[in-house]
Amino acid sequence: MALAKEIAEMKIKPVRAKYDRSGEMPWEIVDELRKADLYGLYYPEEAGGMGGGLTELALAVEELSKACGGIALALAASALGSMPMVLCATPEQRQRWLGDIVSGKKLCAFALTEAEAGSDATSLKTTAVKDGDFYIVNGSKCFISGGEAADIYTVAVSTNPARGPRGISLLVIEKGTPGFTFGKKEDKLGIRANPTYSLIFNNVRVPKENLIGSEGRGLLIVQETLDYSRPGVAAQALGIAQGAMDETIPYLRTRTQFGHPVSSFQAIQHKLADLSAKIAAGRALVYQLSKAMDKEFVPAFKNAVLNGTTVHDELKKLNTRRWTKYSSMAKLFCSDTAMEVTSECLNLCGGIGYMTDFPVEKFMRDAKITQIYEGTNHIQRNEIASALIKEYAA
Repeated sequence: MALAKEIAEMKIKPVRAKYDRSGEMPWEIVDELRKADLYGLYYPEEAGGMGGGLTELALAVEELSKACGGIALALAASALGSMPMVLCATPEQRQRWLGDIVSGKKLCAFALTEAEAGSDATSLKTTAVKDGDFYIVNGSKCFISGGEAADIYTVAVSTNPARGPRGISLLVIEKGTPGFTFGKKEDKLGIRANPTYSLIFNNVRVPKENLIGSEGRGLLIVQETLDYSRPGVAAQALGIAQGAMDETIPYLRTRTQFGHPVSSFQAIQHKLADLSAKIAAGRALVYQLSKAMDKEFVPAFKNAVLNGTTVHDELKKLNTRRWTKYSSMAKLFCSDTAMEVTSECLNLCGGIGYMTDFPVEKFMRDAKITQIYEGTNHIQRNEIASALIKEYAA
């Protein structure tokens, strides 16, 4: 993605330290992403997008993350927030919301996590009670990427608490709706250039037309969303890892000890070789997966727009399989790799690596979240093992 790489090199690198310190939304970079049409990267041309797929989105996220994993979320988090709509919105709903998201005019956020419902998403307490043509929403969400910078929120709610997981639904709630406010802004270890807030819903009246899918299908849509979005987290992790290497190796070539460049020591060379091999392995896994997904996702999205159907229904026509196992593998392997690579790069750089005016420590801080959000790596291992056991029981 030459365009994303150019934005990363020319626009993001000069300001990444500033936004890491301030924790503010990098609106100047958002404007660059808008002008480059990157928000429409994986939408069909028929929907006003650039006609790419999940592969192109992952490539862009990786390139942006090589400069700053936090700023890359200005694109990636909006894509995640809109994915439930992409999959299950009606044509009318797509027309209402996706046009502004495709153009980057409005950012989208995904609101699932609660104080008592993190890895156990089925325990969410935010409720939506039907009242005529509206749902009355009460509750709160925490750790929401995009925070108050977003305009449109895809929110997981319980429309029937008695049914537990089968009572979960998804509602689209727009910023400015009466009763919808923001809690505290979180002070985070990494990805500080993407603000994280809690969301508070106090008797928020949401039109019934804002329901995505049908009542009780929310958890299934969330699971399908994560199948398609986790390779994006993996790509972000790869970018962070590669960005750390891109800062470390030039430094090791110029830093001398005992009269020789540090990069000439065989122990250092072997470490660099191992780290680079892991990044390459992760990249092969992510893009083999995304290309396989795109063989179904791209035509299904295009057909949904042309036929006035949902992407989910078009995928069913293609007899598509669930990508859970491989999506979890990509996220698990690449995020663990990112944490290892960035930590080792800091070690290789020595004292300068620990200093905030040298960017490697920032890559390590940014890498950590890739092991946590969109399902911790413990959850990814659960998903992989469950799929494997089912395969051998068949």
